[in-house]
Amino acid sequence: MIEIDGSMGEGGGQVLRTALALAAVLRHEVRVFNIRAGREDPGLKAQHLTGAKALSQICGASSQGLRIGSTEFIFNPGKVKAGSFHFDVGTAGSITLVLQTLMPLLPFAPGTVEVEITGGTDVRWSPPIDYLRLVTLPLLERMNVHASILVSRRGHYPKGGGVVRFTATPAFVLKNIIGRDGGQVSELTGVSHSVKLPAGVAERQASAATRVIEEKGFPRPKFEIDASENGSHLGPGSGIVLRASRNSGGLLGADSLGERGRPAEVVGEDAATKLLEEGRSAAFLDRHMGDMIVPYLALAAGVSDVSVSMVTLHTLTNVGVAEKVAGVQFDPLPEAGMPGRLRVSGLGLKREEVSVSPRE
Repeated sequence: MIEIDGSMGEGGGQVLRTALALAAVLRHEVRVFNIRAGREDPGLKAQHLTGAKALSQICGASSQGLRIGSTEFIFNPGKVKAGSFHFDVGTAGSITLVLQTLMPLLPFAPGTVEVEITGGTDVRWSPPIDYLRLVTLPLLERMNVHASILVSRRGHYPKGGGVVRFTATPAFVLKNIIGRDGGQVSELTGVSHSVKLPAGVAERQASAATRVIEEKGFPRPKFEIDASENGSHLGPGSGIVLRASRNSGGLLGADSLGERGRPAEVVGEDAATKLLEEGRSAAFLDRHMGDMIVPYLALAAGVSDVSVSMVTLHTLTNVGVAEKVAGVQFDPLPEAGMPGRLRVSGLGLKREEVSVSPRE
């Protein structure tokens, strides 16, 4: 059994998500203790519980300690299954964080996996669903991760109620990825959304972001406007996600969420300012994708080497968990807050080793 101290690094839910995801692929039994010890309210929350339950169902795992508030959890995975699944966070807990737990396993399933999740699509302290659509999935596609996202309904804090369908098809093996030099920004795209808010909020967010970006001499962003004043959404909310595509293939993302009393113009300006900051680094990946891609680099065949705009504490934490669970060794990274490179020789695990071979 592999022992993981949940207080390591940033001490949040990312330790649990990465440990369980890699353990499910590699079929390692793990014990995670001190879960979310770095938070004011430690232990499993609804979104962590949903992610662990969903993963357990898809890979036939047995577990101990799977309950709200638990600070220790034992996870013993079995054989991964294909098929259709539905999971409900039950709150506005983040759908994207649930998906972070599941996504590294799904390319190794013996067939197509469809997962429908109900919860929050655009909530604080987690990637918005459009970040996964615009940035995460296009980058992972280059690593042989074939997946799609359909947003049936958005969900915001505090009511949630968002519905997302995630579909993944199998891959023989994950490919490595190389991206040392970011290159020039060649295209800017984005999604600006609003639900159950006055007309024009999404457009105002997009216009404000466009103004800030054009003032700095970058290309005019091409926006998808997603606005619904009524519909079946449970509560109001808005947000914006921007993506910068580099001519080298690098992708950078940035986002901002609307809140009560926060003007739409401020939301758009905030996202644009964040994207411009990422762009100044000349990196291949933004700081958020820098930590999200770590489990895939550990599993891929060959040497991956990508530059990241900023090494965050999340990145360092994910690298530490991946090294412990997967047994890989990343090149040394700088301290948090500095630009850096993620370089590792991955395991090159083949799908039949996960979905067909018996447990050793």
